[in-house]
Amino acid sequence: MDSCKLRAALICVLWIGRWCPAADRPNIVILYADDLGYGDVQSYNPERGLIPTPAIDRLAAEGMSFTDAHSSSGVCSPSRYTLLTGRYHWRTRLQSGIVGLWGPPLIAADRLTIGGLAQNAGYRTACVGKWHLGWDWPVAEADRAMFTRAIPKGGDASAELQQIWSRVFSQQIDGGPITRGFDEYFGTDVPNWPPYCFIEGDRTVGVPSTVLDSGLLGNNQASQQGPALPDWNLEQILPALTDRACRFLSESAEQRQPFLLYVPFTSPHTPLAVNSEWRGRSGLNAYADLVMETDAAVGTILETLQRLELAQSTLVIFTSDNGCAHYIDTAGLERQGHFPSGDFRGYKSDAWEGGHRVPFIVRWPGVVQAGSTSARLIHQADVMVTIAEVLQQTLAADCAEDSFSMVPLLHGKDVAIREHAVSCSIQGVPALRSGNWKYLPVSGSGGWTAGGDASEPVQLYDLDQDPGERNNLAKQLPEKVHEMQQLLEHLITRGRSNEGALRQNDVRVRRYNPVSTK
Repeated sequence: MDSCKLRAALICVLWIGRWCPAADRPNIVILYADDLGYGDVQSYNPERGLIPTPAIDRLAAEGMSFTDAHSSSGVCSPSRYTLLTGRYHWRTRLQSGIVGLWGPPLIAADRLTIGGLAQNAGYRTACVGKWHLGWDWPVAEADRAMFTRAIPKGGDASAELQQIWSRVFSQQIDGGPITRGFDEYFGTDVPNWPPYCFIEGDRTVGVPSTVLDSGLLGNNQASQQGPALPDWNLEQILPALTDRACRFLSESAEQRQPFLLYVPFTSPHTPLAVNSEWRGRSGLNAYADLVMETDAAVGTILETLQRLELAQSTLVIFTSDNGCAHYIDTAGLERQGHFPSGDFRGYKSDAWEGGHRVPFIVRWPGVVQAGSTSARLIHQADVMVTIAEVLQQTLAADCAEDSFSMVPLLHGKDVAIREHAVSCSIQGVPALRSGNWKYLPVSGSGGWTAGGDASEPVQLYDLDQDPGERNNLAKQLPEKVHEMQQLLEHLITRGRSNEGALRQNDVRVRRYNPVSTK
């Protein structure tokens, strides 16, 4: 066992044995939406949001809503890494983009996660949903080129390729959630990518050895051809994940064991596979329908907690991995009066606020004041240290290097828990926050959204005065630009952003050397 996990486990054993009864610590449920924009939640966007989200709104009414909360990236894999580890993703090999198709694990085997932290505290842990952080796929070197070969749309796999798929998916798949702190896993890894099947633990449920029906490709459904189970359909995914999450809760209640349940939903990300009960319900488009269906899934999980009499003893966190994706026809939604990014600029992939400012709600009965709001800066990296404090564990210095405790805020204190934060675009462009100031070392979004002035090679915004990032102050305030550049370099070179000994990044972090604004 690595030093971080060993020390946490020893400390926890002492606490549990001496003075820390399980009843003093809450169960934990983390509900992680995929591509849900800040403005897609009705309570966050009452003036310009048209999608009903009654379950999430009710959670907000019963808990605390954070209005300046951020994911680590404008896309999914990097944000998931940071949420689970309390460490910025850009300290790893993932300097841009996402974990690719059939990619290896991003989380190192000796890296403590929130799941491992809870395990050390005697909790039962489960991950139900989208992983998208890589696996050690059991593909022999001789089979690799054939295994990863793209299948033309509408084409068929050769008999040889089908045999390879059958051989691979009959084996154990290492490097996934049950090797990274979770006792149980059930999900689809990436719902719009192969393999098109469920994975339970470290094995596929069934052996996907045929080609996905070509009718499910494109049009905001599946985006990569590959191995699938016969008659696989995309609509079944969200209901199956919801049922499995509720089953885990029921089993935990029967066993009377404290638990941490991490539910990374596959929605409202594509595939926009909406079940008949919800199709057309929004009156807007398929994405809005899927937001409503996702909200209902959240409601089902919360109702299960209530039915099992677990709600009062469970800390619930709801958030999203990044902003809404423009390709679900955000322009059409805006013409109808719905703005998925609220008043913020940009969408998924961007370093502008719409890419990574996300809804973030915490319900903790008896601790968090119902219906409260915090405008303090927080980051999804903060979940790790917050859980450690809630579970009364001390983390070693080589864990959670970019995490700060939200516990003071949850207790109603209006204090700054962090002075700075970094969130990146899909291209790896860092957006640095320092108080109300925001710095970007490029002229545009750093992502898919067009815009920006090429004559202004860097951007500086005062978000207190200009939350929509329309008034670039870089030329007017070169000293502040230089200060922000120095801060970013400091955060990179220290290998951490919280207090503690210097740490090494996994790789040389990409730097941006913009033209001077002086």
